Amino acid sequence: MNKLVNITSLVLYCSFIYWVSSQPPVPIDMIFPHQDKLHHMAAYFILGSLARRCFSDFLIKPVSVVIVSLSFCSLYGASDEWHQSFVPGRDADILDWLADTLGASIALTYLHFRKKTKN
Repeated sequence: MNKLVNITSLVLYCSFIYWVSSQPPVPIDMIFPHQDKLHHMAAYFILGSLARRCFSDFLIKPVSVVIVSLSFCSLYGASDEWHQSFVPGRDADILDWLADTLGASIALTYLHFRKKTKN
């Protein structure tokens, strides 16, 4: 049952990201330059956490879980940027993809070392 919940959570969150990326951009007051990169990092921090939970159900070695989870998140971020290139009013940005990957990396690093200190 836990595996099903983790897979479903990951798929639903990926679907949410896809849906948000399909919408026209929402005008947001910028408090500082590149503020949108923090939004990307936060979204992919969550994705990284969900990916780790999901893939840890199928992989034994913690390092393998981190590598597979980060690869998944980075590839999903790249595919999302490509998807946005077809949405009117949106564009693909390599810096957004880097922010996505960084957000997932931060989550995975934090969770990896937090788990090590608990043991």
